Amino acid sequence: MIYERIQNDIKEAMRSRDRTRVSALRYLHSELKNIAINQRVEISDPIALTEIARLAKQRRDMIEEFRRASRADLVAKEAAELAVLESYLPKPLSEAEVRSAVREVIQEVGATSKRDMGKVMKAALSRLAGRADGKAVQAAASALLP
Repeated sequence: MIYERIQNDIKEAMRSRDRTRVSALRYLHSELKNIAINQRVEISDPIALTEIARLAKQRRDMIEEFRRASRADLVAKEAAELAVLESYLPKPLSEAEVRSAVREVIQEVGATSKRDMGKVMKAALSRLAGRADGKAVQAAASALLP
């Protein structure tokens, strides 16, 4: 289970005195714990993967902002934390794999036009959670729907 792996990795990072890894993992752990408390659920792998993907996207956005502001020090810090988060995510799908998965979803939900984009996006994002970016899924769905 990912949540337990994160807890063990925090201990290991503390032993090896890896401050960046400890910081990133503690933040991730606290976010997962907040979800468990606020939503009164046990942290399962799908919940953990969704949260890790959200935090990774947040880091990517921050890296872009810091690059625009010419803050190389903060870019390096965020990139290091992003690498820690990405180590828990499954390998991202290629553009062709995303298109193939979206094509299958379109057939399953019976989408016939762009008006069905909401149904397609909901089903595709739940199926590809953590493995594909929402923008890539939307681009594939837009291209495949008449």
